[in-house]
Amino acid sequence: MSLDLPQWSLADHHDVADPQPVSQHELLAHGYLMDMVRDTVELESGPVVRDYTTHPGSVAVIAVDDQDRVVVVHQYRHPVGWRLVEPPAGLLDVVGEDTLVAAQRELAEEAQIQAAQWHLLVDAFLSPGGMQEHQRIFLARGLSAAAPPDGFEAEGEEVGMPVGVMPLDELVTAVLQGRLQNPALCIGVLATAVAQRDGYASLRSPQTPWPARERHRNRDQ
Repeated sequence: MSLDLPQWSLADHHDVADPQPVSQHELLAHGYLMDMVRDTVELESGPVVRDYTTHPGSVAVIAVDDQDRVVVVHQYRHPVGWRLVEPPAGLLDVVGEDTLVAAQRELAEEAQIQAAQWHLLVDAFLSPGGMQEHQRIFLARGLSAAAPPDGFEAEGEEVGMPVGVMPLDELVTAVLQGRLQNPALCIGVLATAVAQRDGYASLRSPQTPWPARERHRNRDQ
């Protein structure tokens, strides 16, 4: 069956920054890391009220060794009440920190690993209907052991957090079976499996500009 719908092209249809006017902005609750806010948004069809959670943004790292195994952690996530298999990841909560530097720091903090080769894998909005979080996922290769950054001390759920490696193809299968549910892991391992097809030649530089982050800063200001 052929669908009777217009065929779109990426030249004309892609993600576009288009913030709509806000006539009222309210702080509903101030949290430890994030706030809950309410905006009255003036759409062309009329005003609508939208509640959402603020977020500083985050980075995640799909670190692949020379045996095509991915470095993962097993971390408890209280909002969902699950212990999830995840890639090393963290908040962009250090003012002015470069995103690649943040990813390198997270990999060293959570897994005591450094990487010789870095690529930009994926940029994603993780829950655009209700949260500001924008995440940049990196691919790291050429892995070796590293000491944790000076002054780093694990806190909360990261104390004693297990770290290991899992074969990339097994992770892909587990994602498709619904056995793994962390969004950074799901997005990252599927993208890595696709990127392997051309030897990672299609991936972007880790220093590629990130318009979503710049617009996030400007919008908040």
